[in-house]
Amino acid sequence: MTSVKEQEAIRKLMVFLQEWDSGHKVARTRILDSFIKSNNGKTEPELELEFSQGASLFLARLTAWLRMTYTHSTCLDKLLKSIGIFLSAAGGRRYLIEFLEIGGVMVLLEILGLNHLKEEDKRDSVKLLQLVANAGRKYKELICESYGVRCLAELLATSTSAEAQEDARVLLDSLGRGNPKYQNQVYKGLIAVLPCASPRAQQLALQTLGPMQELVGEAPPALVEPLLAVLGSAHLEVQHQDPKALCPREPMLAYIQQAAAAKAIGILAKESAEVAEELIQLKVVRGLMVAVGNAEHVPSQRHGSISLKYFVHTFPFVEEHVKKAVGDTLFQLFMDNPETWYTKMDPAQAEELASSLVDIPKDMARKQSTEAHSLPSSTRLRQGKLLST
Repeated sequence: MTSVKEQEAIRKLMVFLQEWDSGHKVARTRILDSFIKSNNGKTEPELELEFSQGASLFLARLTAWLRMTYTHSTCLDKLLKSIGIFLSAAGGRRYLIEFLEIGGVMVLLEILGLNHLKEEDKRDSVKLLQLVANAGRKYKELICESYGVRCLAELLATSTSAEAQEDARVLLDSLGRGNPKYQNQVYKGLIAVLPCASPRAQQLALQTLGPMQELVGEAPPALVEPLLAVLGSAHLEVQHQDPKALCPREPMLAYIQQAAAAKAIGILAKESAEVAEELIQLKVVRGLMVAVGNAEHVPSQRHGSISLKYFVHTFPFVEEHVKKAVGDTLFQLFMDNPETWYTKMDPAQAEELASSLVDIPKDMARKQSTEAHSLPSSTRLRQGKLLST
């Protein structure tokens, strides 16, 4: 039986949903304003607490109203921002799935092609699509299968908002990485932008094509004509991109710092089991995997791999979570030779590694440490010898 407190919370939720269902534009606008103000940045558990474990019921209503009204811009900005609170909530993967199941991606892409809508609304749509893409490879594929590359390329080429163009470029760049099935589609979409009339769009397309060229390999014949055309551009920002559009980039200072941090983490962890446990709780395993996946800086990959080796070999639960995150093929490459693991990965695998989600409970390291200390000394001695070999 539910408690009196739970019954009251459920009653308040039903009253809230009834107010939404019976409300017209003004009432719903007020509800959205209040929701955005009170819930921005909340996690999935916090949203569920706010809605008495019924947050999905409100998300379903938001999505349904979006589908019915997006063409005539009824509270579109507030609707998109409210949905964004759900999609960006930490631990809220189920909200994303619920949004996709009712065709959320198609609605967002259609918004990009409606000329009468505000550029800010289109930016909000792109931001939601970026949240979808950030969820992993299969979600990037879903966007591409829904003609997302074409919609984003058209937005980049025709938008009058520099901010919207930059958002479209960032998402296209994201779709072109860790997405081998549609990598060439994104590449061709960027090439298609080059003949457009917008110098800003040409600049952004060239800026994105440069790094992508390293993934694609040999430039196709289709690139030659549009590239030669932009060489004649009178706009300085376009000329600035031409000489380096297809050239490798110098390592960033951040990459150098990343490699040094990965090396230092390994040294600190090996010196103290307590420190190693604290580092795991600080999600260092995820950071090391990002370093190993940084195909643009070999030292980051090497030091990240060596340090990750220690955590995997020392903590069985880390081994379990890393294997689950990267899959059997990549994990076997790691186990065969951690020091040269990164040399065996192709660009798609490296991007997949860098975007993998490793969710290790914070108390897992401390729990294993307690269990290990409760073992007989002879057993701990044998384990210590195994780890040192």
